[in-house]
Amino acid sequence: MSEEFLIPAKADLQKARDDWLRSLRDERRLAERTLEAYERDTRQFLQFLTGHGGGPPGLEDIADLRPADLRGFLAWRRNAGAGARSLGRGLAGVRSLLRFLERRGLANAAGAGALRSPRAQKGLPKPLTASDARRVSSGEGQLAEEPWIAARNAAVLALLYGSGLRIGEALGLSGADAATLAEGMLRVKGKGGKTRVVPVLPVVSQAVAEYRRLCPYHLKGDGPFFRGARGGALQPAIIQREMKKMRAALNLPDTATPHALRHSFATHLLARGGDLRSIQELLGHASLSTTQTYTAVDTSRLLEIYDRAHPRA
Repeated sequence: MSEEFLIPAKADLQKARDDWLRSLRDERRLAERTLEAYERDTRQFLQFLTGHGGGPPGLEDIADLRPADLRGFLAWRRNAGAGARSLGRGLAGVRSLLRFLERRGLANAAGAGALRSPRAQKGLPKPLTASDARRVSSGEGQLAEEPWIAARNAAVLALLYGSGLRIGEALGLSGADAATLAEGMLRVKGKGGKTRVVPVLPVVSQAVAEYRRLCPYHLKGDGPFFRGARGGALQPAIIQREMKKMRAALNLPDTATPHALRHSFATHLLARGGDLRSIQELLGHASLSTTQTYTAVDTSRLLEIYDRAHPRA
């Protein structure tokens, strides 16, 4: 194990932290990236406590932490260049750990609960125009030499814009998942292991069917549906790199990323009269407030509704 990943804590706290991470994985079924972030954030917290207290902390050292201790941790992280979003996530990880210990009678989480999280300024989603989204999702501007790889890229991008999938959701599809596309519906496993059903447009089904027809690998069963050039699971970096090439070929802005297609899906649905609750379900957002950010993007439609509907307009 490299020195970078040594946990600066006594054995009792190391074991308790391992138990907490295991519970997040096995009981709460958090996504792998969230687990990695919580592991990293709490490791940094223990590193701070080591310097703050003059030695590796144990359970007795964090049993009754005060808000001032946690403010010191946030200040330490801020001085290292962490932004408000990273600070908020780091505090959330520490709170989760302390509450886990509190339920076992090993700590008091009141100090962490009394501290307000740093507020991150939310940036608005940057969707593509409807015409640009259609060009990208149809595969226009692709430079792939192999026909099956071009068809694969087009199918992935069509799913991102046509069904609003996250790139990880699209690349996480198995051969069995994709078999339901012919029925016009797709079962998707999203964040936190939550499953939702999304409709699939005929044009998207056609793009996927073309990829299936040309792909030289066996795509049935539980194996990954989207494959890399050597037959392994397709990695997000490959699609992101292809999107970068398409930006240059189609003269698109730097904000034209694979995730921007998902933003475009939501914004264009809203512009055509889609209601927020339905869009929330389609996107798999846990909170409606997350979906509401798209109303700030589509102000022209809101003004149009205001002018049409208000009695004094």
